[in-house]
Amino acid sequence: MFNTQEIARFKETPTPFYYYNLDLLEHTLIRVKEASAPYNYNVHYAFKANTNNQILELIHQHGLGADCVSGNEVKKAIECGYSSDEIVFAGVGKTDKEINIALDHDIFCFNCESLPELEVINELAAAKGKTAQIALRINPNVAANTHAYITTGLEENKFGINLWELEDVLVALADMENVDFIGLHFHIGSQITDLNDFKGLCLRVNEIQEWFYERQIIVNHINVGGGLGIDYENPKENPIPDFNAFFKLFNDFLELRPQQELHFELGRSIVGQCGTLIGKVLYVKNGVKTDFAIIDAGMTELIRPALYQAVHSIENLTSNTSSKKRYDVVGPICESSDCFAKALTLPTTKRGDLIAINSCGAYGEVMASQYNLRDLVKAIY
Repeated sequence: MFNTQEIARFKETPTPFYYYNLDLLEHTLIRVKEASAPYNYNVHYAFKANTNNQILELIHQHGLGADCVSGNEVKKAIECGYSSDEIVFAGVGKTDKEINIALDHDIFCFNCESLPELEVINELAAAKGKTAQIALRINPNVAANTHAYITTGLEENKFGINLWELEDVLVALADMENVDFIGLHFHIGSQITDLNDFKGLCLRVNEIQEWFYERQIIVNHINVGGGLGIDYENPKENPIPDFNAFFKLFNDFLELRPQQELHFELGRSIVGQCGTLIGKVLYVKNGVKTDFAIIDAGMTELIRPALYQAVHSIENLTSNTSSKKRYDVVGPICESSDCFAKALTLPTTKRGDLIAINSCGAYGEVMASQYNLRDLVKAIY
């Protein structure tokens, strides 16, 4: 995956650090635009996946909108040059301060997740003499074949308005003078690799659209969220997801009303494969069943394995031997969960070897912490 010039540069860079392949990111963005263009779909980038400045700048250059889940992400989008009509603000727990930030910038739409939230937005908008455009985030009760921590579309999840609440919400909306109901929003989870899950979402959205149509309601836009996964096990073979199949599925199965626009919020599928966490082996320690390769990157730099039991492809970039051994690849943090892989076969590894943990462009640097008073991880390009 890395050429000799890149590895030579890595040897001169203090570890741990993130390396971003901006060429791969650009090719991925080109694929997204080419695959969505025939259907005139609107694609927003989910800021929560990665808010590195150079990555945001490149994504904006390719014309994607901004999907934000905090007031600071809204401000970041504005700072990066996004116009207000390109910004959507989602999230189950928006604070008054965050709502006011978005109102002050006249963003395109709030994706609202509860009746109490609608009431607060209406009240805050009235205080400013403004009207907030809103979409209802509806919990479609559609299962996604993904980790339990990143499924969002079931009634047991905290996200969205349940179907049985919709009548009460519509009654309340009729009395809200400072919100404008313009859309429906859905999101069923993250790291979804089975497109049939999205087909299930399309069919459920069709049913929900019919429910609204029977009440003489046709909204301006439908937002089906994101969630398209990447290949963590084979990043070299599959660096870019099949966006053609993804967008075609929605064209085939989602029944839009005339003049309705379709919006997406893609994050991981855009940036996931462009980032790699590079660490250095500090010690190789004998173990009972396998040895431990202790590296200077830990769960403070990449929390996904500890949080989601996530699997990343890992390679030794500098070993020059053909012999192999099994290692538990672990970090330096004082937690037993600070482990990237168990019994992983690698070339015989020694102190000073560079270890690459691949597919870290999404939910890597953006989730880094300073636990144990660690320095925040840096990035190179």
